[in-house]
Amino acid sequence: MNSIFHRTSVRSYLPRPVEQEKVEQLLRAAMAAPSAGNQQPWSFYVVTDPAVMEALAGCSPYAGCVKAAPLVIVPCYREAICRHPEFAQIDLSASVENLLLEADALGLGAVWLGIAPRTERMAAVGEVLHLPEGETAFALIPCGYPAAAPRAQEDRFDQSRVRYVK
Repeated sequence: MNSIFHRTSVRSYLPRPVEQEKVEQLLRAAMAAPSAGNQQPWSFYVVTDPAVMEALAGCSPYAGCVKAAPLVIVPCYREAICRHPEFAQIDLSASVENLLLEADALGLGAVWLGIAPRTERMAAVGEVLHLPEGETAFALIPCGYPAAAPRAQEDRFDQSRVRYVK
């Protein structure tokens, strides 16, 4: 579980494609996440088309790094198929964290670019990808081989935030 402590946000990538078997492993990890009532509301768009990636980069003021990534994964969800729709975004959060940890374990770099809950950004990504009615974009995850060695993540443990109830 070293990836939990090693993973960091990577926004610069080598111009090297990510192998299909690694893309599949990222998606397997994402889909292994827990979800409310095991509803698994997710779907994933894997984008490698430079024109689409350029358009996605314009959907958020923080998404410029999407343009230079070898691929971007766009996790989406459909509340209509959920037994517990109010938990769909929480389910997707767990899924994205799994994906990020697996990227680190595979020697890749990635970053979670928040789209949800900003409805204007969610709609913009939906328009770029021509998402079907009822499917909602959750995040943009640019991914690739890091252009530089990722910096070490600081130790975020803070004992003052822990309360023991006995």
